[in-house]
Amino acid sequence: MSTTPQHGALLETRGLTRRFGGLVAVNDVDFTLRQGEIHAILGPNGAGKSTLINLLSGEFPPSEGEILFQGQPIQGKKARQIARMGIGRSHQKTNIFPRLTCLQNCQLAARIHLGGVFGSWRSRHRALEVDQRALEVLETCQLVHRAHTPASAMSYGEQRQLQIAMVLATSPRLMLLDEPMAGMGREETAQVTELLKGLSDRYPLVLIEHDMDSVFRLADRITVMVDGCVLETGPTAQIRASERVRDVYLGRHHEESAA
Repeated sequence: MSTTPQHGALLETRGLTRRFGGLVAVNDVDFTLRQGEIHAILGPNGAGKSTLINLLSGEFPPSEGEILFQGQPIQGKKARQIARMGIGRSHQKTNIFPRLTCLQNCQLAARIHLGGVFGSWRSRHRALEVDQRALEVLETCQLVHRAHTPASAMSYGEQRQLQIAMVLATSPRLMLLDEPMAGMGREETAQVTELLKGLSDRYPLVLIEHDMDSVFRLADRITVMVDGCVLETGPTAQIRASERVRDVYLGRHHEESAA
């Protein structure tokens, strides 16, 4: 099978499938992320969105199919290997260290990515590099004023921004973001939406998000999943106007919201 990537594809899957016993959580999924784009994944609960992200990041190995990063197969590699290749990932639940300051969280993320932990530095140059990177990502995420604030003292929205900053501290080539705006109020959601929009020029994004308004404002392309399969993929305007998506996904979404 050819490993030549589709035109402009940075990340690509071909026939990606994941089974858990008799359950097919992801079924024969073809997916691409291009340079400079935000590609959102939508679908009702149980559609396979988070499983797909877990496959892309190496949390789970696929049962079948290929994952190509810059044209090279990466399926079967460990999550740490994939992260060091340049695929950054955030989770639904924040993985910050509450007793550390905002700056220390970012320094720790950068240090671990570079293969070191506290006390293991071999050079002052490397330590300065880590400190500079941590400050840069705090500025990017508009958290410089919180640099010396313990993460536990930050608002929920700020903690979610910090989680994005920690991913950025690992110098990724692309980012996989699993519901980065989950649990936020309207103002916090708007702030993170603007942050992600500003990041997309430098960092292509795969975005799972239930906030439909944010997805339609942010995404260049959208893949809609239902029952582990791709229902439709296309530009945001196409998905917004799709009767199939409206019937299968939006109807379920509104039913779940009303329940």
